[in-house]
Amino acid sequence: MHGLGRRRRGRLVLTGLATVLLAASTGPAAAKPRPADPLQQQVDAVHGTGAVGVLAEATSPDRRDSARAGTAKVGTGRPMPRNGGFRIGSATKTFTATVVLQLVGEGRMSLEDTVEQWLPGVVHGNDNDGSRITVRQLLQHTSGIHDVLPEIPALNSAEGYRAERFRTYTPEELVGPAMKHRPNFPPGDGWSYSNTNYVLAAMIIHEVTGRSWAQEVNDRIIRPLGLRDTSAPGASPSIRGPHAHSYAAFGTDTSIDVTALNPSMAAGSGSIISTTHDLNRFYTALLGGRLLAPAQLDEMTTTKPAPELGVRYGLGLGEIPLSCGGSYFGHPGELLGYHTWGGVTRDGTRTAVVYVTSDGGDDTQQSMSTLVDQELCRTRP
Repeated sequence: MHGLGRRRRGRLVLTGLATVLLAASTGPAAAKPRPADPLQQQVDAVHGTGAVGVLAEATSPDRRDSARAGTAKVGTGRPMPRNGGFRIGSATKTFTATVVLQLVGEGRMSLEDTVEQWLPGVVHGNDNDGSRITVRQLLQHTSGIHDVLPEIPALNSAEGYRAERFRTYTPEELVGPAMKHRPNFPPGDGWSYSNTNYVLAAMIIHEVTGRSWAQEVNDRIIRPLGLRDTSAPGASPSIRGPHAHSYAAFGTDTSIDVTALNPSMAAGSGSIISTTHDLNRFYTALLGGRLLAPAQLDEMTTTKPAPELGVRYGLGLGEIPLSCGGSYFGHPGELLGYHTWGGVTRDGTRTAVVYVTSDGGDDTQQSMSTLVDQELCRTRP
């Protein structure tokens, strides 16, 4: 699997960027007259595309709105929990990039450090060469390293899920198979989305600090911001507290419940559990300058073309055009039935996050990106 341009059976787990960002880059359809509760209208539109459950929250300096549709579990009338936890998938990458940039700001490492400096011998073979790949290129997806995540059995079929949903992976078990593939291109010579980049970034965080990626995310972001419903769950297969079940079809016509999952295959790249409320608080703090010094925030939000996606990408953040002019920053996420899309204005004053609990239909991700666009463009009274 090379980047996002090709897909295996079903949806490409954790890397729903291509569909939603390509849709976002073209902008939503021209806005029609809006009713009194536009967020609920947008949520209903997402639900109408075939999603089992939908929940969204949007914030501005003086308001916080939320809306929901659908059910928390198939076959029940139970509504979506107002502040339910869900697997945020690749939105995790923004957390990982933030920790790396904090360490850069502290002078403990540099974006120009090579992978080989911190992880000797880990990236090698088949023309993979860690001495030629920088930390910046990992975070920017310009390393050329193969994405191993689509090859994980639990993410590829119902049979694989049932057999391996509780399997624990070490980072080495994820990077090793990626080294069996030649790079997509020489480091810095292209752009290709790869979860392996962020597994390596998590390993580097461990080497720099002597503490795990999860510990650093908790102590540097989750705890200081008071994100009580956010966690890096390690190998735990469950979601604590209120949550809706997730469903995946694996490219077939029948979805199964995939709520239980050991997310260790996505450490650094997609394993965090959070809520719409906590994600909005994270984005507000990040773009508002509470987590990174100006120099590091500038590095994160300096973007370059990501041809696979049709938009621009920085360090753990995508930059997406707004239909009302300008752009916003965000990152979609996908992990077995949980799909999320979140965004924040450049000044950090407006945010919107939406998630669904199933693969939905052909228009689901388009509807999610439209919701975020419309909420970030909306002028509140």
